[in-house]
Amino acid sequence: MISEARLAMNNHKASRPPHWYGIPVRVGLVTLIGTLLSFAISLLLAIFGTVMVSAFRHMHPDLRIAYREIALPMAIVAGTIIFVLTLVMEIRHYRQSKTLSAIERAS
Repeated sequence: MISEARLAMNNHKASRPPHWYGIPVRVGLVTLIGTLLSFAISLLLAIFGTVMVSAFRHMHPDLRIAYREIALPMAIVAGTIIFVLTLVMEIRHYRQSKTLSAIERAS
């Protein structure tokens, strides 16, 4: 009879080594989704704020302010921050996976 440890060792599949070309794809997707999400949320809050301020001042709301001066700059700043953080995290993950893959191949 074959022991359970030996069966587990035979069924163990070696993980594939990480590829560098996956980094830009993941960074781009996360940045795009995060930027769009931050733009949508900041636009919603800016519209609510603009409508409340215009109601308080008894004026018609000018929603161009919400787009041009609030939501777009906030989305640009958030997108830049998301890009840098995601890039750092993905590079760290790639280097760690590469090291672990080398250790796995050595043993």
